Amino acid sequence: MPRSSLKLAIAVALVATPALSACGGSSAASDDKVVTVYSADGLKGENGDGWYDQVFKDFEKQTGIKVKYVEGGSGEMVQRAVREKSNPQADVLVTLPPFIQQADSKGLLEKYEPKDSAQVSGGDKAADGTWTSVVNNYFGFVYNKKELKQAPTTWDELLDGRYKNKLQYSTPGVAGDGTAVLIKALHDFGGKDAALAYLKKLQDNNVGPSASTGKLAPKVDKGELLVANGDVQMNFAQSKTMPNLGIWFPAKQGGKPTTFALPYAAGLVTKAPHSENGRKLLDFMLGQKAQQQVSEIGGGFSARSDVKAVDANAIALTKLMDGVEIFQPDWNDVDKNLTKYVDDWKSATGS
Repeated sequence: MPRSSLKLAIAVALVATPALSACGGSSAASDDKVVTVYSADGLKGENGDGWYDQVFKDFEKQTGIKVKYVEGGSGEMVQRAVREKSNPQADVLVTLPPFIQQADSKGLLEKYEPKDSAQVSGGDKAADGTWTSVVNNYFGFVYNKKELKQAPTTWDELLDGRYKNKLQYSTPGVAGDGTAVLIKALHDFGGKDAALAYLKKLQDNNVGPSASTGKLAPKVDKGELLVANGDVQMNFAQSKTMPNLGIWFPAKQGGKPTTFALPYAAGLVTKAPHSENGRKLLDFMLGQKAQQQVSEIGGGFSARSDVKAVDANAIALTKLMDGVEIFQPDWNDVDKNLTKYVDDWKSATGS
């Protein structure tokens, strides 16, 4: 996920698609063979080797439907869909919590339960059928393994002077993983006041705002940063070509490292211009083959409980998560109070 300024990218190996019509539906027969995906970044490889790259290629081969791909920050994608609500341009929206809940509450998602969604656990899909996780994932941090001989272990370590201008996290309220920093701090420090007091101190070392989480890992790998936020799927996939990238999970002093699930959740856009193609793509992404490739190619965790990956990546991911305490955020609370939490974060940090 870059989770920064919006960029338009056509999926690798796909030919250019016809422009979308100005109205809410397709105006030409050629438009019938296209599906537009608005997505948070992380699942498309920088070198055309990501999960999206393979899935979109296979989907086009099987159906003849070309994928038009638009990528940005989690919040940015929802905001764009809101602006286009009266004239939708996207067919499928993929974003992280709490933004998928936000999209649902704004009426951006139409009820559709993809084939095989029964294999997705209840906590990873909407009760009303408006969205379903397609790739499971967890929040995390990255560090430079060359410059730091061992990973940091606690939040407090990040206040040390060695991290001055060598630490950065993406912006809460804009990037999904940036919002996750705030959510994890609220949990680990036991409430808003303590969390914001800590983040205010951390600001002394923070390089500054970043709308993109995906752009931080390359900076860590090069040594421009020592520590940044991220997520397991994206960073594990990036580590294949970024040898200095290591993943870790901050703990409160004296406590266990913690994290929480941060799945890529997908839904059909309300009044999508090519809704039938959107349904087909959602079905395809949850199919057995695509889900088997989540760890093998994407470095993530299958959203289906009946897919038991045993590839090398799956084994390494299981080992990575060993000993990490996984908590469940109150997503309803986050969705309801996100604006207030972000405003309070801005005030505390001067951002």
